[in-house]
Amino acid sequence: MIKKNHCDYSRCQLTTLVVLRVIIGWYFLYEGLAKLLTPGWTSYGYIMDSQGIFAGLFKALGQNQSLMPLVDAINIYALIIIGLFLVLGLFEKIGYLGAIFLLVLYYLSHPAALHTTYLFPPEGSYLWINKNIVMLCAVVVLFVFPTGKRIGLDRIIFKNKKA
Repeated sequence: MIKKNHCDYSRCQLTTLVVLRVIIGWYFLYEGLAKLLTPGWTSYGYIMDSQGIFAGLFKALGQNQSLMPLVDAINIYALIIIGLFLVLGLFEKIGYLGAIFLLVLYYLSHPAALHTTYLFPPEGSYLWINKNIVMLCAVVVLFVFPTGKRIGLDRIIFKNKKA
């Protein structure tokens, strides 16, 4: 059996994967910081606009005044932490799993389905596939082809451990 090191990428492949990781990380980080720094920001409107199969669950969260501050805080800090992990190449796999989880939640809340109308119109015309699904697929690719142990803080943290 031939054992191939999962980090044997060409320079072009590694550069492209790292750039993609940093761009997606920046997207998450900036979304979290923008929410954190916006006075009075809440996900209430987004949650109450849910049209997915779990709309009832999302709307129940939104209607619970005691849970909304927690939902908002989790959303904000998860975005920031995931963004930092991906930009820095730190605990990369945890960052990818967190990103996947949030993107699935966002999609379930606002799927690109026929005959759905949202308060805020989408940026384009979608049918089943929207930017959350595209980003989800990109994050899955990065999960399968990690780079943090080559270019990132994971290289320092895990340098004496076998990959």
